[in-house]
Amino acid sequence: METVVWSKPEDERAGTPLLVMMHGYGTDESRMVNLFPHLPQDFTCAALRAPTDIGDHYGWFLLDYFLTNDFADVIAVTNKVADWINTVKGQHTSVSLLGYSQGMAMASTLLRLRPQEYRAVVGLSGFVLDNELLSISESFESPPPFFWGRDKADLVINEEAIAFTEEWLHRNTQLTARTYPGMGHAMCKAEMVDVSAFLRHYVLR
Repeated sequence: METVVWSKPEDERAGTPLLVMMHGYGTDESRMVNLFPHLPQDFTCAALRAPTDIGDHYGWFLLDYFLTNDFADVIAVTNKVADWINTVKGQHTSVSLLGYSQGMAMASTLLRLRPQEYRAVVGLSGFVLDNELLSISESFESPPPFFWGRDKADLVINEEAIAFTEEWLHRNTQLTARTYPGMGHAMCKAEMVDVSAFLRHYVLR
């Protein structure tokens, strides 16, 4: 990862839980940096910039409205993020993931490929990839804690993707699902309160 913004200076990160944060399609890491003040200060947060240029912004892999994607691209960028996590995780007590929009697809794919690596996962206004190869290979010894926040009226994530995401999360995770009417395809302060409570419960206690 060429660009990473941290919530703590390097000399204050050791011995803290790590929260790896991934932004949505067509934006950048600043969207995640804005969340730092609203998350538990016990965490070290790392906001990553996606590697693919999308106009003046960035994405994790190319995507259209129907969420069509090249699976080889998805796996390549997921492995790139996982390799970066491996370079920093040794100084942290645990690793959790937070992804917004396309970043939720990244977070859930990381979880599917390496479920034992992550303490908890947060997905905001996003989706889980419907992919047969991922489904065949995934195996969870125990359901991982997963927070899913969204607005039911969000028009960006299509109905088929929401239906698959809901079914997959209920089947595979220890799910905390919350909805926020009027939020749209965004994040809100009430959601951050719930996310913080979730992280405290599953990571800090």
